[in-house]
Amino acid sequence: MKKRFASLLLCATFVTTLLAGCGSGDNNSAAESTQQSGAANTTEATETAGGEQSNAASGQVYYLNFKPEVDGVWQELARKYTEETGVPVKVVTAASGTYEQTLMSEIANAQAPTLFQINGPIGYSNWSEYCLDLKDTELYSWLIDKDLAVAGADGGVYGIPYVVEGYGIIYNDSIMQKYFALKDAEVTSIEQINNFEILEEVVEDMQERKEELGIEGVFASTSLTPGEDWRWHTHLANIPISYEYADKNITDTDALEFTYADNFENIFDLYIENSITAPGLLGSKSVDDSMAEFALGKVAMVQNGNWAWSQISGVEGNVVQEQDVKFLPIYTGMEGEESQGLCIGTENFFSVNSQASSEDQQATIAFVEWLFSSETGKAAVTNKLGFIAPFNTFTDEEKPMDPLAQEVIRYMNDETKESVIWNFTSFPSQQFKDDFGSALLEYAAGSLEWDAVEALVIERWAAEKAAAQ
Repeated sequence: MKKRFASLLLCATFVTTLLAGCGSGDNNSAAESTQQSGAANTTEATETAGGEQSNAASGQVYYLNFKPEVDGVWQELARKYTEETGVPVKVVTAASGTYEQTLMSEIANAQAPTLFQINGPIGYSNWSEYCLDLKDTELYSWLIDKDLAVAGADGGVYGIPYVVEGYGIIYNDSIMQKYFALKDAEVTSIEQINNFEILEEVVEDMQERKEELGIEGVFASTSLTPGEDWRWHTHLANIPISYEYADKNITDTDALEFTYADNFENIFDLYIENSITAPGLLGSKSVDDSMAEFALGKVAMVQNGNWAWSQISGVEGNVVQEQDVKFLPIYTGMEGEESQGLCIGTENFFSVNSQASSEDQQATIAFVEWLFSSETGKAAVTNKLGFIAPFNTFTDEEKPMDPLAQEVIRYMNDETKESVIWNFTSFPSQQFKDDFGSALLEYAAGSLEWDAVEALVIERWAAEKAAAQ
């Protein structure tokens, strides 16, 4: 995986970050945006005065966006595209943790999304009836590694990845340097932290000496509010499951054994026991809460991905300097993990609605191709969305410059590190993830033993896989 993504960078040098949308257009109205608590956010960009319609003017675009944290960027892109072409673009952003439900609701409407997201082969199996074959598009021709696309049994291409991402433990190097300088510190450099045993020693020592370090806890809050728990039931769970898959030389299974459940428990316990927030209070915490804690210098570490830079830099009162924002792999106690890198991959694939009119399909394809080929689109992809885009339309000068994107690229090019493959596109369902997240919340609150969590994961995985057949 590491060598594959490293070669992608060398071939064309991409560009970095990510994460949900619905609406309809009025050609005489200005762009408008409304947001309701707990509901999808909708903006429609329409033809502006003096704007000329492009040759796709007979169609329109409706994008259902997956990531609430970049909703504003998509709304701006919709407006700019309409200003340039006259083509109406509507962006709807699903509320956190509700994308599948929102898509299910919207896809049945008369004015359904023309552009939506699937999360790989599992997503394609759920939405194949609505996925247009994109094999003959320029977008597909620009894909550096065409093996990354979601293909059907007929050889068609039904999902095109639009971003490569990485996640791990984000740390504030300024705080770490302060710790390394303390008398009797467990280690004296970040390079010495290369496995779980050492990480645990360092974290527990830092927690005991938090007042000396000027922090309130080592880790930011482990967000366990329903819908805010994806960092654990998906991203963190990917590590033990990836190791299990590697042992068995598989990429999916109907019967997960959860072989490395204890390794998951290792790092999860480290997070919740050395945190700014007591374990019993984590059910009220969101991802935004934890990122704000990091941005305000209250904690030294937080698990998240390179897409989180905008959440860090955008916090009012942010005190963390750009040069101090770094990545550390998520160590869990695996054998040989000294050579483990970040978790790098993608679960984000664009699909075009095969049930939409031909005019809307062509307008939608044109919009996406504009995004990854025009100066305006590529600048937004790199500098605002923070994508590491896997297309050959990006030059060396168009690499992302934010610190977390740079860290992902650094790890991808480090021949001594092996990236952890993203396997959560094989997870059976959102229901499985939600059940797992609920169990983790009960565990953190002390009302469920770890053995019960482990058993639930195994049972729910098998049940959801069977239900999908």
